[in-house]
Amino acid sequence: MSLPVQLVSSLAGVTVGADVSVEGDEAHHAVAVRRLRVGEQVVLTDGRGTSARAEVASTGKRQFTATVLGLDVSEPPEPAVVVVQALPKGDRGELAVEVLTEVGVARIVPWAASRSVAVWKGEREAKSLARWRTTAREAAKQARRPWFPEVAELASTADVLSLVASASLAVVLHEAAAAPLATLDVPTSGPIVVVVGPEGGLSDDEVQAFTAAGAHSVRLGTEVLRTSTAGVAAVAALLSRTPRWR
Repeated sequence: MSLPVQLVSSLAGVTVGADVSVEGDEAHHAVAVRRLRVGEQVVLTDGRGTSARAEVASTGKRQFTATVLGLDVSEPPEPAVVVVQALPKGDRGELAVEVLTEVGVARIVPWAASRSVAVWKGEREAKSLARWRTTAREAAKQARRPWFPEVAELASTADVLSLVASASLAVVLHEAAAAPLATLDVPTSGPIVVVVGPEGGLSDDEVQAFTAAGAHSVRLGTEVLRTSTAGVAAVAALLSRTPRWR
């Protein structure tokens, strides 16, 4: 049985035998909900490449301490994949974030596309972004990722064009594209950017702007996928052709 994973703010400078304190909501859920007990083992991670196997030494209402038994440090996986996710309706955004995190995406960028039905403004933007980030954090723990994904601030089309222009490979998923994704050469390093449109599809102007910035307009197959699942299908297809999945 896999050990439970708990997120800590930092593991910098931690050595085997050291005690690490976990506090706040993370500790409360572990102690009050999961009934974590002294003597049990957990995995502590900072989400930035360092993980520690540790034994619980003490527990409180909103904190527990654990003694480090072993450390594991890993480099960020290459190539890094960035998914630009147009804002979907309802809770489909959180579904997209969850599966993209599980499949190994490094960064998720919410994007206000011209045909996005959902609109993030003011308090709604703050709450929606917080939900996406919480979803990514919990999915990363479930997937046992040493490197947690970043969920960026809401991006404009101009922001996405900058990402596309700086990518080693950028693709725009479009059901009317002539070229299939499978025909592209996939780099082994540098950022790969995948742009996923909203339920209403990408506008012609958006597709033209992205391709002018260096992106490839591609289709996945004959089927038309939902915006919440198209990204994970494309990322899986790309990663299967890199050393990360071999």
